[in-house]
Amino acid sequence: MQRIENYIDGNLQSAVSGNWMENIEPATGLCYSEIAESDSADVDAAVAAAKSAFTGWSESSTEERSSILLRIADLILDNLEDLARAESIDSGKPLSTAIQVDIPRASSNFRFYSSAIRHFASESHAMDGQALNYTLRTPLGVVACISPWNLPLYLFSWKIAPALAAGNTVVAKPSELTPMTAYMLAKICSDAGMPPGVLNIIHGLGAKAGQSLVEHPDIQAVSFTGGTQTGAQIVKTVGPEFKKLSLELGGKNPNIIFADCNYEKALEATLRSSFFNQGEVCLAGARIFVERSIFGKFKQDFVSKTESLRVADPLTANCQLGALVSKNHLDKVLSYIELAKEEGGEVLTGGARVRLQGRCEHGFFVAATIVEGLDADCRTNQEEIFGPVVTIMPFDSEDEVVAYANSTRYGLSASVWSENLGRCHRLAHDIQSGVVWVNCWMVRDLRTPFGGMKQSGVGREGGFEALKFFTECKNVCINLGE
Repeated sequence: MQRIENYIDGNLQSAVSGNWMENIEPATGLCYSEIAESDSADVDAAVAAAKSAFTGWSESSTEERSSILLRIADLILDNLEDLARAESIDSGKPLSTAIQVDIPRASSNFRFYSSAIRHFASESHAMDGQALNYTLRTPLGVVACISPWNLPLYLFSWKIAPALAAGNTVVAKPSELTPMTAYMLAKICSDAGMPPGVLNIIHGLGAKAGQSLVEHPDIQAVSFTGGTQTGAQIVKTVGPEFKKLSLELGGKNPNIIFADCNYEKALEATLRSSFFNQGEVCLAGARIFVERSIFGKFKQDFVSKTESLRVADPLTANCQLGALVSKNHLDKVLSYIELAKEEGGEVLTGGARVRLQGRCEHGFFVAATIVEGLDADCRTNQEEIFGPVVTIMPFDSEDEVVAYANSTRYGLSASVWSENLGRCHRLAHDIQSGVVWVNCWMVRDLRTPFGGMKQSGVGREGGFEALKFFTECKNVCINLGE
């Protein structure tokens, strides 16, 4: 059985404790590899390696760092099929999704920051001949990057690429549920010429390895993507230490459809935003609001398209809906479907576990589920489910649907579908979300800032915002007088 080892100071190694955890394939429910169960001793070793490597890496030329990141981007694409298959097995997502989305985006993240660091510029301000101010940005030191299980290599790379580009050294922790492609990335980084200790990857439980990492005194900043509850725990840990903190947390995103929309495009995008990656996406359109005049038709067509989605072995070509990531998550999603019924909701389609035959008979599959008839403020409409479960309800006015959209504690993303340009601008202004898509969904320009409002996060990732986060800002004022 394959063992997923830590990557510390350029070497793959077991946890200091010698302990291992099972790694379960979601599609089969069976253990297929073992993960190093790290603790504070492994964190100490990884941080020490990163600290030792910091001076050399931070003082290396921009061109050198850029070249290494570019080689990593190329090697990811060279290993596309192997990485995609590993991602599908590890997470339960369709192989086609990993091939078309996850692995190419991971490569793009490294490629973007290999270029961005070459164009990253600081500001200068002249004071009428009296003085000249300019800004210096220097790397922070050793930083922690903690990524989630839903888009494993995609989001892992989105954190470590800007951190490394800016000249920091990194101790990174992937989710213990989906560690395989981070493990594979270690070899890619070595092959690309990454010096030992610049990137260190530790595996293990969040409560043990993750907590030890964020509270380590030599960690200067923490970038975390995951659940809001875990984010709150990290804030409690690092807040008194005044470490820099970036949090990308949960979402309960509205998808708002007006009668004057491009109907077919809105319908197809709603299907995708609802059930892409089994709904295990923080940007999923979990609450669907449809203008009343087209509500009946849209609901009928949406249900019909949802029922045509094929739940299958993620490794097969016909799979459109794969397995949920774990048995615990399966139970959570099913419990929310029962809660929706208790709250008075009607399940229009789905609503149950799917049992496949053969290899996947014990897999963690749930049918795509649509629920109608719930109040906007019920728990099902307020709490993040993070699975293939959406609610649908009608609205009558702009003010009403904006109130619905803003009614949760989250504010990550929203989609608005209308051909009325003025209306689109009004809603984009009024909706409390870090990202508002108009007549589209999941269109991402890597130059733009990404993050949420309210309990969806703190700070922004992506583009030059990430490079700013991973650097320390210093103003230098030069007196131009005698």
